[in-house]
Amino acid sequence: MKQPLTTGRLSNTTWFARVATLMLLCALALVFATSAALANSHVRPPGDAVNVIADDGAPNTLGDRSDAEIWDDFRGGDPKDLLAPRPEGTVMTTTGQQWRVIRERFIVKYAGWFPVGVIGILALFFVVKGRMPIKGGRSGKTVPRFTLIHRIAHWTTAGVFMILGLSGLIILLGRPVILPLFGHEVNSTLTSASLQGHNLFGPLFIVCLIWMFVKFIRGNLFQLVDLKWILKLGGLFGGHVSSSQFNFGEKSWFWLLMIVGAVMSVTGLALEFPWFTEDLRWLQLSTILHGVGAITLICVSIGHIYMGTIGVEGAIDSMLIGEVDENWAKEHHDLWYEEVTGKSAKDDGNEEGAVT
Repeated sequence: MKQPLTTGRLSNTTWFARVATLMLLCALALVFATSAALANSHVRPPGDAVNVIADDGAPNTLGDRSDAEIWDDFRGGDPKDLLAPRPEGTVMTTTGQQWRVIRERFIVKYAGWFPVGVIGILALFFVVKGRMPIKGGRSGKTVPRFTLIHRIAHWTTAGVFMILGLSGLIILLGRPVILPLFGHEVNSTLTSASLQGHNLFGPLFIVCLIWMFVKFIRGNLFQLVDLKWILKLGGLFGGHVSSSQFNFGEKSWFWLLMIVGAVMSVTGLALEFPWFTEDLRWLQLSTILHGVGAITLICVSIGHIYMGTIGVEGAIDSMLIGEVDENWAKEHHDLWYEEVTGKSAKDDGNEEGAVT
């Protein structure tokens, strides 16, 4: 009698299950064995390898030295000693973080507020005090004050200075001011154009500075009469103050422009041609001095522009036509008036005046 077909099929299935189970167990055994071997070593050692007992040391160290010691050697020098020369073989300067803090937390953060503050103070002063008029009114007679060469030197320097000042402010304050207001495209376009213009007109400013020094040094040396000007605060609150060709305020502005302008010229050349120095600290110092000097000159120049235009009646004539009204000259520069005309500044009984 033949056995049922289902019994044969069942026997075959059972045999296949047993074989599959055995193969699975062998595979698992192989996996566990391989994992244990990999845990001990990831790399097959060569035949002549020598086993060395590893000493990992204390946490957060490499060998027997701490991370701080390794970074000190990598950086080199004492970060508190800003003037010490960088040790040989180091790849980092010790002043980088100090420079970053000064520039980002102080110069960039507060630089733009100083010109705004000066403009605000002058606007308030104008509202309270108003324009300083010529006390005796315009006489209709003029006195030559500046030649054409003097005026060309002045306006050329003023134009170059305004281009450098505006472009410098965009470079310095573009990211914190322009970028949030107008976006990346506008900021990148203005900053790129400003950088090119700044680099182009920077060397020209040095030429203008020398030109101004040659043409205006005469009359800008300090005298004893300037001390009286200081004691009377320049006649700001009334009373006549004698002055020569330039008063103490104008002389101070001239020498500030010469000294700070010279610093700006040197630091500007260092930044425009950085390969002249191998010490990065000089470039870091140059950026700080350049920024502080620029803000200083911009703020004082705003006051100079105010006093020479809307602040004092008749003051702008000297740089527009080269001549000033006689009454203006008597009030503001009486000693100079007497020197160039040979007449007394008190002939018309003019007793009061103000200064530019």
